[in-house]
Amino acid sequence: MVIYVVMPGDSVYSIAAEYGISAEKIIADNRLTDGNSLAVGQALVIQIPSQVHTVAAGESLLEIARQYGTTVDVLLRNNPELNGKALIYPGQVLTIFLDTQRQGKLAVNGYAYPFIEQGELRRVLPYLTYLTVFTYGIDGEGNLFAPDDTQMIRMAKEYGVAPVMHISSLNAEGYFDNTLSTALLENPDAQSNFIEQVVRVVQEKGYEGVDIDFEFVPAEEAEAYIQLVTELRTAVNALGYEVIVALAPKTSATQRGILYEGHQYQGLGSAADRVLLMTYEWGYTYGPPMAVAPINKVEEVVRYALTEIPPEKIYLGIPAYGYDWILPYQQGRAARSLGPQEAIQLAIAKQAQIEYDYTAQAPYFYYWQGGEQHVVWFEDARSAREKLALSEAYDLYGVTYWNLMRPFPQNWLVLNGNYEIIRK
Repeated sequence: MVIYVVMPGDSVYSIAAEYGISAEKIIADNRLTDGNSLAVGQALVIQIPSQVHTVAAGESLLEIARQYGTTVDVLLRNNPELNGKALIYPGQVLTIFLDTQRQGKLAVNGYAYPFIEQGELRRVLPYLTYLTVFTYGIDGEGNLFAPDDTQMIRMAKEYGVAPVMHISSLNAEGYFDNTLSTALLENPDAQSNFIEQVVRVVQEKGYEGVDIDFEFVPAEEAEAYIQLVTELRTAVNALGYEVIVALAPKTSATQRGILYEGHQYQGLGSAADRVLLMTYEWGYTYGPPMAVAPINKVEEVVRYALTEIPPEKIYLGIPAYGYDWILPYQQGRAARSLGPQEAIQLAIAKQAQIEYDYTAQAPYFYYWQGGEQHVVWFEDARSAREKLALSEAYDLYGVTYWNLMRPFPQNWLVLNGNYEIIRK
């Protein structure tokens, strides 16, 4: 696997000739619109096969996988043009194995809303260990409010991916509301009802884990939150599954702010089976322009977390999105969120050159529209590689993507080219 950064005058065809592979393969793997529309500075992932197979009449993907001592999942990952479907035709050339050396194993989790486009979900499921369905809501009495999750659970199981139940303190408007979590944390009867309902949903729906995500927990509720997670873990472990708790990106135990004070790393790390470090949103909707997840900031969080929590319990959070800010930055004016592919297409349309910040390990570009200058910070193959490498360097359990709703094909190519994915 090679990450190639587009130079002036490049086309997909010239790049393909350089590496001795077909342009069609590069186009399909990176989900490009055509072979000529590229942005200078754009990162492409070049997958180089070490073994290929030409499909004969009557062959199935399962039969081919068995012939070569591999699995359908591996073939789906090595052949993104299949779009996660085991549909092949005679004469089709499949990549059986890639010319790559994998650096270790990672568990891979991804969040998605139930309204995710099903084709996009099928494309990413072969790369996942877990699929977390966003989200069950709560009230102060411990009652749960369910999303329309049946289809996502079914599809996860179809691909051998463990579906995870997500529970948050989101209100009806879609914002985290700590009055909901506080009411629950201050009411023992509500907590008992909450745990009973979680257990029932896991059993009835077929979930294989629980992720609890109460944000902006007040400092005075920190211990109650730890106790709730402890009791929830006991109940969920009895079913044979794990509890994950999401943690704000802290760099010290004494970090101030409503986002941080109610999340005690040591206590919650002990209470839960796993934790997710929400290492993103340095660049955010109403903040000044910068990388969403600068690698230097992410590493600070990881280093602190490891002083409180064993590495085998930790997921590193990775963003699959970016922001488009109007310049000059004005406090209170919202940036537009966009996916990695959207960012690249925008750069191409505006004939913008993509730059790369090596301190943040993140791409960005400028463009003009309607007399206003914009700056876009997003994620690409290079930034994904650095975050995955950070997880591997610190021996973390795995990575989690927020979220899967927007295409990010280069990430999955980098992940597949460098790591063995833990499967349940």
